[in-house]
Amino acid sequence: MKLPRQFLAFCVVGTIGFVVDVAILYALAPWLGWFAGRVVSFLGAATTTWALNRAFTFSAQAASARYSAWQQYWRYMVAMLGGALVNYLAYTLTLLWSSAPWAPTLGVALGSVAGLVVNFVSARKVAFRSAHKS
Repeated sequence: MKLPRQFLAFCVVGTIGFVVDVAILYALAPWLGWFAGRVVSFLGAATTTWALNRAFTFSAQAASARYSAWQQYWRYMVAMLGGALVNYLAYTLTLLWSSAPWAPTLGVALGSVAGLVVNFVSARKVAFRSAHKS
């Protein structure tokens, strides 16, 4: 898949991940709060996006990689840490800035956009790096 199409597919998968992220966050917030709930919701969203990116966005790289699916999962989760930090910072700043009822959703959205490029490069170059140069 050419780079522009791959980036677009990554964005579509990310949109699905955003929905998963917000759904888990709102389900867990009454018990865990907005900050701890966000950590768990991010992990759920990252797991979802790993599966979808592996199946669609980076399927050629995933198929030719020298790593098992389980190893690719852990490589993906580690690769997402940089984007996760940027994401969580944007989310936290949004919640500190606004107490509106929609602030958590806005925070997840801003965090997702803030981490987008870091996560794409990390996924492409680290998590789904193929045996041959991509």
